[in-house]
Amino acid sequence: MNTRSSMTRLGAASVLTAVMLLTSACKKENKEAGGETAAPGTATAPAAEKKPAAGAKIALLLPESKTARYESHDRPHFERKVKELCSECEVIYSNADQDASKQQNQAEAALTNGAQVLVLDPVDSASAAAIVTRAKQSKIPVVSYDRLITGADVDYYISFDNEQVGKLQGTALVDKLKADGKAAGTIVVINGAPTDNNAKLFKAGAHSIIDGSGLKIGAEYDTPDWSPDKAQQQMEQAITAIGKDKIAGVYCANDGTAGGAIAAMKAAGVKPLPPVTGQDAELAGIQRIIAGEQFMTVYKAIKPEAETAAELAVALARGQPAPAGKVNGKVNNGQKDVPSILLTPVSVTKDNVKSTVVADGFWKAEEICAGDYKEACATAQLQ
Repeated sequence: MNTRSSMTRLGAASVLTAVMLLTSACKKENKEAGGETAAPGTATAPAAEKKPAAGAKIALLLPESKTARYESHDRPHFERKVKELCSECEVIYSNADQDASKQQNQAEAALTNGAQVLVLDPVDSASAAAIVTRAKQSKIPVVSYDRLITGADVDYYISFDNEQVGKLQGTALVDKLKADGKAAGTIVVINGAPTDNNAKLFKAGAHSIIDGSGLKIGAEYDTPDWSPDKAQQQMEQAITAIGKDKIAGVYCANDGTAGGAIAAMKAAGVKPLPPVTGQDAELAGIQRIIAGEQFMTVYKAIKPEAETAAELAVALARGQPAPAGKVNGKVNNGQKDVPSILLTPVSVTKDNVKSTVVADGFWKAEEICAGDYKEACATAQLQ
């Protein structure tokens, strides 16, 4: 027997055993520490959900305050939902007061302040593309909120079917005038801000119904900044041009412009007031509907819109895609088909105020029926 050979084999076996034991121990230690690396070709467990770092920041950039909904509904619902989903997240809030340059500065400030997501409702749908470009340079996702940002690499868009909003308005006006025996009457059209892509969609939807209906458009205007004061001036011009007794109806793109148009007609002594459309279900608009001054509005359930935007923003802050089942369409913004979450608008007249805005808690009956509106509310059986 070769003693040297036997001892060599014994030594090699001992070394091999030691290496195996050491490797096993290392794997065990690695596994306990959560650091085991799978061999090539083997399945690995899914990565743990990415949580936002303490102090994660989400910027909410709204366009203006002349439309009451932004401060009274969009902002509080968004902020509340973010805190509910992510107590450690911070909302950086700004309102641009209908100033596109101011909004660009606010966006830059939010990015400098560490915003990880921008939820942007643009003052100017086209110029806001520069904000998106700047955010993308920092690899920050952008959600186009309520209004579509055009010509930009937007990550998601959340809004309502805005062409359908215009169709609802146009249909309500056409049907009402037909019912009143004024199917061939003359109407005034007061659209929204020409810088707002939504206004273009409302306008397109309304014209798709009004054009060819038999109604004659006696005057049509776009309203800079959605200003009720400017809408009032436009309506004054229309009354002078057409005659106060020859206006069968008024298409107004939202409740603010409707309020301006109605103020102009009341000042001119137009009686009775013709049917006037609106949008946003603002408190003043609902009160005018109850009082018989405004015919209809379009209720866009802002609470689910704002809450869904908050859910999306928190997911993006966590490095995740949109929550499952939320994205239900795509909208082309001139650069890409933007994954979109589109909600359904509802036409509201005096007949269904109670079953829509009141039932949803958008406005309480006591809010609508305050002051001079108590009697009208009693007639409408709101209280």
